[in-house]
Amino acid sequence: MTVADERRTDTRSQIREVALALFAEQGYEKTSLREIAERLGITKAAVYYHYKTKEEILASLFDDVAAGIDTIVEWVGTQPAGSETRVEALRRYQELFSGEAAGQLIRFVQESQASFKDLAVGVDMKKRFASIAAALAPGGGSVEDHLRLRLSLIAIHLGAFHTEGLDGSAEERAEAALAIARDLLR
Repeated sequence: MTVADERRTDTRSQIREVALALFAEQGYEKTSLREIAERLGITKAAVYYHYKTKEEILASLFDDVAAGIDTIVEWVGTQPAGSETRVEALRRYQELFSGEAAGQLIRFVQESQASFKDLAVGVDMKKRFASIAAALAPGGGSVEDHLRLRLSLIAIHLGAFHTEGLDGSAEERAEAALAIARDLLR
């Protein structure tokens, strides 16, 4: 990789990081490319060189999560159906949402649902959430079984974001969220 390629990759990463922080702080609709550029101390043209729209930045933020969900769904398809597979899939899903950036991503989705659901990336993520829920759903399970499964996925989301006022480290909160997700499957 050349020095120019490294700078370009670094700038793209910085744009994504700042955009996510602004989206989480003030919402997608209220954030502009100009604000992202100003926060970074670069020109709007420099941001535009890397990303043509806010939605393109947002989609890039979800690339890793989308790929991770696809990987889990594929893995589940190669495993025997049962509680062990579902629990391991939940653990893998929880790994996708560990770290500060993932927490900000979930915070953004929670607080910007009105605008997020209508964007292409929102529609795509809704389909991916449904795909992992379907992959993990017990064959012939009841409505309660299916709801418990979806709530277990949401418990992981909550453990990554809704942690204000909770004691313990991020790791302890993540472990607690995973334990609750497992309990919901029973």
